[in-house]
This record gives sequence, C-alpha cells and structure tokens, in this order.
Amino acid sequence: MPENELVALARTGDHQAFRVIMQRCNQRLFRMARAVVRDEGEAEDVLQEAYTRAFAAVADFRGEAAIATWLARIVLNEARGRLRSRRMTVSVDAIEAAQEIAQILAFEGRLEEDPEADAARAQIRLLLEQAVDDLPELFRLVFILREVEDLSVEETAAHLGIRPETVKTRLHRARRRLREALSTQLADVTVGPYPFLGARCNRITEAVLQRLS
Repeated sequence: MPENELVALARTGDHQAFRVIMQRCNQRLFRMARAVVRDEGEAEDVLQEAYTRAFAAVADFRGEAAIATWLARIVLNEARGRLRSRRMTVSVDAIEAAQEIAQILAFEGRLEEDPEADAARAQIRLLLEQAVDDLPELFRLVFILREVEDLSVEETAAHLGIRPETVKTRLHRARRRLREALSTQLADVTVGPYPFLGARCNRITEAVLQRLS
C-alpha cells in the first residue's frame, strides 16, 4: 500500500495501518534508539513509548517528510530524554550485564559451527560492539543509518535534521575512529550491528497496539 494511503488510514485510528507502519519502520528506528541509549531493553521501551505518542498525535502529521522520518525524530527525542534522566552511576551488576552482551554485531556471512569458531565470533562481536558504542552519539547515529541501514546521505540528513555535508563529515570521522579502535585484522570485516529479528519486531508491534487499545 502506498504510504499516503497508509497514513490516511492511520489518521482514522486504523490499528492495522499502525501495525504496517511499525513493521516497515521497526528495524531502523530500533537501531537508532539502541545507538543512543546503548541498551537493547531500553531501546525497545523507547520505541514503544515513541510509537504510542506518535500514533496518538498522528493527525498532526502533515506529510512534509516521509512517515519514517517523522517517527525517527520522535524516537530520537524520546531516547535522548531517557539518556538525560538516566542516573549517572554504574554498579557492579551493570558492568557484568554489559559484559554479557555479545550478540549485537554479527557477520553478514556465516562461520563454521564449532566451539572455536563460536568463541572467536563472540569475541569479535564484543570488540565491534564496544567500538561502535564508544563513538560519540552524533557519529554513532550517522554510522548506523549510513553503513547499517544503507540510507543515502540525504535520507540520513532528513532523519537527523542535519545538513548532508554534516552527514559526510561525521561518517568520515566515525570510520576513522573505528579504524583506530579496531585491529588491522578486523578493519575490513563487514558487520551488521544491532540485529533486529522478527520476534523483537512482533513484540514491539503488539505491545504498542495493546497500549493503544
């Protein structure tokens, strides 16, 4: 269904239209939220809250930009608000929990399934995740949208509300920082950060629809 027809249905409160919009946008918006809050569970909460607010105010959507762009700005505002309100203390439990996250980044290809390959893959994923998470937020968001979501410079600029020239500069700096952070052996690895599987998509979509009901 064309986007304008889908949005028209959403304006009437059609939950099926809400469902389709979320399914189309979920992966990209999750990755954006995750890039800001750097926690999978909180990124899901951000997405659910942002969707709920957006659909409650969908009548205000004027169609001056794509629906995904409009939602992206709402998600970023919610994620950054969470970040501002987060307590700036780190407990031992939080550190241990962070060390256990090893499945955020994955290879596009497959390694042979054996214990040694699994252990190597887990270590590489952790190194890559930490390198991306250590980027400043502004660089991290551009990197995710350009390199992972494969958006154009113009699309990325629209999502983030910045100039295309700024997108190019930030991506260049993000790549340079990652090259410096990672070893030469990992520099040419193709990665897919923050995988977004069907179960997560369904969980977020159903949770938002329940809240709207």
